[in-house]
Amino acid sequence: MRAKASLIIALTLGLVMVVASVIPVMAQQDTTSITGMTQTSTTAVFIKSHRVSVEITNQIAHTTIEQVFVNEGSVQAEGTYVFPLPRGVTISDLKMIIDGVAVQAQVLEKDEARAIYDQIVRQMRDPALLEYVGTDAIQANVFPIPAGGQRTLQIEYTQLLPVESGLVHYVYPLQTRHVSPLPVGELSIHVSVESNDPISNIYSPTHPIAIDRKSDTSFAAGFETTNTQESTDFSLYYGVSSEDINLNLLTYRESASEDGFFVVLVAPPVEVDESRVIPKDVIVVLDQSGSMFGEKWDQARTAAKYVLDNLNSEDRFNLVVFSTGVNIYANDMQGLDAVGDAKGWISGLEAIGGTNIDDALQTALNMNGRERQTVVLFLTDGLATEGETNGATILANVKANAPENVRFFTFGVGDDVDTVLLDQLSQNFGGTSAYVRPTERVDEEVSTLYNKINSPVLTDLNLEIDGVSVYDVYPAIDNLPDLFVGSQLIITGRYRGDADNATLRLSGKVENDTQSFTYSELDFRANAGGEELIPRLWATRRIGELLNQIRLNGENPELVDSIVRLSIRYGIITPYTSFLITEDDIFSQAGRDEALRNTEAQVGQSAGVASGSVAVQAAEDASTMSNAPAPAAMPTSMATGSGGEGNVNEGYYAPQQPMQVVGDRTFVWRDGVWIDTTYDADTMEPEEIVFLSDAYFELLDTDDRVAEFYAVGEQVIFVLDGKAYEVVPE
Repeated sequence: MRAKASLIIALTLGLVMVVASVIPVMAQQDTTSITGMTQTSTTAVFIKSHRVSVEITNQIAHTTIEQVFVNEGSVQAEGTYVFPLPRGVTISDLKMIIDGVAVQAQVLEKDEARAIYDQIVRQMRDPALLEYVGTDAIQANVFPIPAGGQRTLQIEYTQLLPVESGLVHYVYPLQTRHVSPLPVGELSIHVSVESNDPISNIYSPTHPIAIDRKSDTSFAAGFETTNTQESTDFSLYYGVSSEDINLNLLTYRESASEDGFFVVLVAPPVEVDESRVIPKDVIVVLDQSGSMFGEKWDQARTAAKYVLDNLNSEDRFNLVVFSTGVNIYANDMQGLDAVGDAKGWISGLEAIGGTNIDDALQTALNMNGRERQTVVLFLTDGLATEGETNGATILANVKANAPENVRFFTFGVGDDVDTVLLDQLSQNFGGTSAYVRPTERVDEEVSTLYNKINSPVLTDLNLEIDGVSVYDVYPAIDNLPDLFVGSQLIITGRYRGDADNATLRLSGKVENDTQSFTYSELDFRANAGGEELIPRLWATRRIGELLNQIRLNGENPELVDSIVRLSIRYGIITPYTSFLITEDDIFSQAGRDEALRNTEAQVGQSAGVASGSVAVQAAEDASTMSNAPAPAAMPTSMATGSGGEGNVNEGYYAPQQPMQVVGDRTFVWRDGVWIDTTYDADTMEPEEIVFLSDAYFELLDTDDRVAEFYAVGEQVIFVLDGKAYEVVPE
């Protein structure tokens, strides 16, 4: 029998991307067999491209997958294709095409699929596929891939999507973290949704999606990347509701003895009658100092003109420019008939002089008409040099004179800005801060933000929750941002209690009238339609808020301690917690104490720094985390590594990714072992389980989570119901 290269392609859960699961092997036998194989150290087969197109109509999803496999080796590759399906999915209309030719594919029930997974794991000595124990699978023989050749594989299937807590939920298997040493060349997912009822609250907790709202009853969402190894499946939620303001709830509880986590999604309809849009006053405050001269000033003027061109029909405006002194366009607020003249006025101005921030802001506040919502867009590229120059005093002056109806949206241009002043202005007055770095354009940043806030439909929001006790909510319930057409508010927090009939009341103002919306029979029981990623989203936002408090108010040991503990538990990297991706000890109390001391020293050096590139970066980092729509991204390389596939250190192979998120757990790489960050070396004595032993597979049958933990790697320490286990080599 002639020798061939044989290939088991286990596209684990969408693992399409992995040829990888493309588990490469060499065999001295029939290439369609999966027996008698030994693992090789490299593979020449990889996925060149992986494209997914999904069409959803009234909960019926039709998924089309196209994958291109390339064999860069010198011998022919063949094998069996195994595609594990998402848990609980029942598919119909299955089709598989290879290079344009239809092939017979078989849907394996979970017990049949389990037998294949176990066999591959035993023969390949690779536990990656165990993650999919308990799932059905698609199996087919793959045409030979000649040396230097490629094969295009297409799969189509249809499924009925579940509705969880009022949200339609679509999942596509995308993980490649365990099975492939090679990244996918090109990956794209495109989802098109049509519904008979209005759609709201489109949300992916796993991937940064671009959304195109075509109408109230349809949308498209997409995600694209290159050279990637995905660590999570693709998950997409959308709500279907005809409410004036749509609200949906997701919850998750890590264990019965711990408080739960929740996410509340709030959104108005996409198509809102113009009469429901709240009229507003817009005051643009531009820094005209000499440091703005040239391209920055040209872009600032362009930004101001964009705002004027995009006012709503009932809006009013005014312009304030400042340098050593202050110059205004008009003595009172102007209507749309004055836009053309105002654009000509600002075109004639040039940048010259100092920076009188205090007088400029007071001038803007004096223009404010207290009878309607007022938006102040404040743009500056420097520190105050004229008049009052102390940032704390400038902020105090604003607080003393600003009415409740004012919203500050600030833009810092370049690195020589007072980030503390800009952020406190926006945070105290219901807005946001943006920083325009030297390589970015001022007009693009301003126009992007203004498009989001142009049409308010509900202001001065307040959220009340009855039936459970909530805490550590972000954004804070008493400081929620306004709700705008086309926007979505994502609120996350912790809760105590276990209620299936909780009530949420959302109230806010439409001009001077208060409106209230009540949502009853909401389910706060454990994992009511929730995601295992919800705790990491909450931790990401909480860390961002803690970093922001330290940055604005100075170092606080309790806040630093919270950052360290949350970073370790949820694997969230900050500028102060690089110990997660180095070989530092974080599993004993002594190691955690050392990490805390090092973190406090780093925080002490940067806390209170208001300007400069470090301060601007810190402000952007804190804002990104505290407003994150999804959990923080995982690091992509070892902190001490040199890149590539990984690093060999002290006789073991160091992976390219130093951390893995598995469900609600985080695993870090230490001395050749993956260790669960809930493991405590001081109080836990792990029970040893020999890899691939009878005990190994017996434990696998006791709890669904064991399969996910095994899939992390051949040597792993994990905690199950308070007890530690360590998988050791044979």
